[in-house]
Amino acid sequence: MRIVFFDLDTLRPDHLGCYGYFRNTSPNIDSIAAEGVRFDNYYCSDAPCLPSRSALSSGLFGIHNGAVGHGGTAGDQTLQGRDRGFRSRFSRTNLFQQFRDAGLHTVSISTFAERHTSYWYYGGFKEMYNVGMGGGERADQVSPIAIDWIRRNAKNDNWFLHINMWDPHTAYRTPEEFGNPFEGDDFFDHTWMTQEIIDEQRKEASPHGVREIGMYDNTPWPEYPRQPMEIFDMNDYRKLMDGYDCGIAYMDMHIGYILDALREEGVYDDVSFIITSDHGENIGELNSYAEHSTADHITCRIPMIIKWNGGQKGISDDSLRYNIDLAPTVADLFGLKKAKIWDGESYAKTITNGESVPRDYLVLSQMAHVCQRSVRFGDWIYMRTYHDGYHNFPREMLFNIKEDFHETKNVAAEHPDICDRASHMLLDWFDEQMMKSETGVDPMQTVLREGGPYHTRGWLKYYCEHLRKTDRAEEADRLIARHPGEL
Repeated sequence: MRIVFFDLDTLRPDHLGCYGYFRNTSPNIDSIAAEGVRFDNYYCSDAPCLPSRSALSSGLFGIHNGAVGHGGTAGDQTLQGRDRGFRSRFSRTNLFQQFRDAGLHTVSISTFAERHTSYWYYGGFKEMYNVGMGGGERADQVSPIAIDWIRRNAKNDNWFLHINMWDPHTAYRTPEEFGNPFEGDDFFDHTWMTQEIIDEQRKEASPHGVREIGMYDNTPWPEYPRQPMEIFDMNDYRKLMDGYDCGIAYMDMHIGYILDALREEGVYDDVSFIITSDHGENIGELNSYAEHSTADHITCRIPMIIKWNGGQKGISDDSLRYNIDLAPTVADLFGLKKAKIWDGESYAKTITNGESVPRDYLVLSQMAHVCQRSVRFGDWIYMRTYHDGYHNFPREMLFNIKEDFHETKNVAAEHPDICDRASHMLLDWFDEQMMKSETGVDPMQTVLREGGPYHTRGWLKYYCEHLRKTDRAEEADRLIARHPGEL
């Protein structure tokens, strides 16, 4: 068997043609989706980058694997402890080891492990390639490595090739010579954003917001001309969106080159494909721009496309699913024994015979920029904030994402019954996870005890000074009142 796994950073599913996007950003990804299964309600359990891939590879919620942040204690997975053997349990239970146990030669082309010093992400791989740019690389620096490997190895049987690309991730870095294939299109007829929303957002405190896309200020990045660092009007907004979409299109073009290499080697029809991401990208939702800093529907929803030899073709599934479900799914597809420790649930039957494997709800977490846990159920996402990351978020937020996909109106006050229902789901989930916990420690409490989310530590004074200089003194006062111990 031959498998290619496209691990595409910061990719919103609603910006892919196969998920209904009006722009032609992804013809090559779309062609694979047409031959496989597209999952429409697929989410990372823990966002953003490091926590998501820790959950993916371990098959565990962050509350169990421990890696929920980008620094501090929560930037590392929890040590197994006294019952660790000569090799850790992770060496047997990690996602990529399942492909190896199935008899495949496992290969990774990725800079993620070095970017976050998360070398557990190499677990299960026999062969690794790192271009050494820590996620700052472009697809044209990744695809030649993949194509060279394919030229040398494609005709061999039983291999698994993991390809990690970063082009949609901030900073939007598509080379100038690619141009802008979307220039002059009917973008303004399709966007949800309005000048009125921008004007209101410009009054707010919001790191990575409309006035501080660089997180705590608007310092330009001249080396990245596709990405404005502040949004004044709809033309600026379009420029930012074009930068993101060009990143997707450029990446997809290089995916096409890889697919062409597989065809030229005569193996394309024998290859199974998995296409997914670690998280999405807010581009204005919750006043977050070019960032993935919340536990909302936009940040946590990710694409999942699986074209499996002998599996279903051209279908979609709308069941609620987590990225942690992939490990047990792969085990089932290969007939391997599933690890008892996994939190995920297999959806192999969806791939093999189209059978839906539904869940009632999901719990989504973010601890790197804010501390939030959210419940995704029915048409709703309920968000509970424990540290607002200097956004002045209320404790409770509720959005009807069927009617308000881009989360423009918090309706928590209008639906206390739904908030109560969601908060009970969250409490039940928390109790269940803590009962299963081997450490008895909620890593979110560790984050809070160590000074809050990593990306807020030491920044409150600077940001409040910036807010006062930009006519938002009241917002600064609110932040200081909320976080008096962090100055």
